[in-house]
Amino acid sequence: MADLADHEQKLAGYLKRFRQDGVMNHIAGENCPAVFGESFNNASPVDEEHICSVAKSSKDDVDAAAIAAKEAFPAWRDMDGAARKKVLHAIADGIVARAEEIALCECWDTGQAFRFMSKAALRGAENFRFFADKAPAARDGQSLPSATLMNLTTRVPIGPIGVITPWNTPFMLSTWKIAPALAAGCTVVHKPAELSPITAKILLEIAEEAGLPKGVWNLVNGFGEDAGRALTEHPDIKAIAFVGESKTGSMIMKQGADTLKRVHFELGGKNPVVVFADADLDRALDAAIFMIYSLNGERCTSSSRLLIEDSIADEFISRLAERVNKIKVGNPLDPKTELGPLISDGHFDKVSSYFDVAKSEGAQITAGGERHGEKGFFVKPTLFAEAKNDMRIAQEEIFGPVLTTIRFKDEEEALKLANDVQYGLTGYVWTNDLTRAMRFTEKLEAGMIWVNSENVRHLPTPFGGVKASGIGRDGGDWSFEFYMEQKHIGLATGYHKIPQLGV
Repeated sequence: MADLADHEQKLAGYLKRFRQDGVMNHIAGENCPAVFGESFNNASPVDEEHICSVAKSSKDDVDAAAIAAKEAFPAWRDMDGAARKKVLHAIADGIVARAEEIALCECWDTGQAFRFMSKAALRGAENFRFFADKAPAARDGQSLPSATLMNLTTRVPIGPIGVITPWNTPFMLSTWKIAPALAAGCTVVHKPAELSPITAKILLEIAEEAGLPKGVWNLVNGFGEDAGRALTEHPDIKAIAFVGESKTGSMIMKQGADTLKRVHFELGGKNPVVVFADADLDRALDAAIFMIYSLNGERCTSSSRLLIEDSIADEFISRLAERVNKIKVGNPLDPKTELGPLISDGHFDKVSSYFDVAKSEGAQITAGGERHGEKGFFVKPTLFAEAKNDMRIAQEEIFGPVLTTIRFKDEEEALKLANDVQYGLTGYVWTNDLTRAMRFTEKLEAGMIWVNSENVRHLPTPFGGVKASGIGRDGGDWSFEFYMEQKHIGLATGYHKIPQLGV
């Protein structure tokens, strides 16, 4: 089995070309610097050292990418679905072949632990295979006959799509958005997060090596206020698929309003994991820990609020604190590491600020609550106890390895606490009472709920949130509802009297 030294040696080889050439844009099948020649520094959160320079795109770069996507659209749209299926499966094969490279680069670029990124890379291949298999049927519709018409429906791809992805698990989330867009027959302009640009470039290389025509998928790097805004406002971009903060989603809606742009948002969360006294407490403990401390707590579906029934709270929180203090923090390239550094100095400061907030609000810090080490953006996994639901630590998305625990007396109070936030992405319920589970989940305000389970994605099911957590659904046929337009065709099947005017 590979160890830290082996991973470090391989990573150095993978990063050599990026250190030398930087991460350029990729438009109409060609690598290109930003139009005005500007770039910015990309550093690793592990040691704060330079990785590579990255093209800093402007409105002109986005315009060139949008034009390329528009020009490539008719041919890709009209390609037989079976042919698109073949290309997407070839992309999946390419991802599998380069999975280790993707995982190691993502570890160093984002700080995510290898034990999770090695699986995320392969999950990206699964996403492409799933939507590849759906491509031949993407345009399928219905026959809805009436007395005088044969009414047919079909779906057509909407056109060039803007995809804006975040810095947390960027590779997997890019595949989750781009694969269905390509399967539907859309072309793409992708702007990855400025903090984690490397694997987006690798993914596009894989796609074109797999036979994806030039211009079907274009890449522009840069910052949200420049490249991102230009993409959301561009008239040739028909829709925006975005994963990120709720506040940014609101800005994108405003920016796209003038061009009546369709939007699909996967936004923030402050998700409850609700543990009742009759639950399997050992499994609930494992799941509660996994869903907040894996992936550095930097995921929108993390269970960042633990709502725990009073009668079991003391024992459960005590066991929780003991386990949290044993979580292995360290170099994300080390296969033994469970928690790596946060993405950036700015995010480190944000997460760390909640340690003082918790103290000022009267909560207890029973684990963590401080920096880990002196180099890199590491924080210790943190547990807040004796919190109230009106505290900032219970209401605001911290987006780090920080869990806030809140006690409840009965089911009614648990439901009130669970719903009393602006978000509604996911919920996790632990109980062995099936009737309670059905009753509780019916009233829980969340787009996705798991009962007696951690977040286990089944690709045909809808993925998305309510309230401030998002608009629209990914997964299965729901993805095509966003990337395609419904079209109705009515064919007259016999004689019917048409009203006459001007006779």
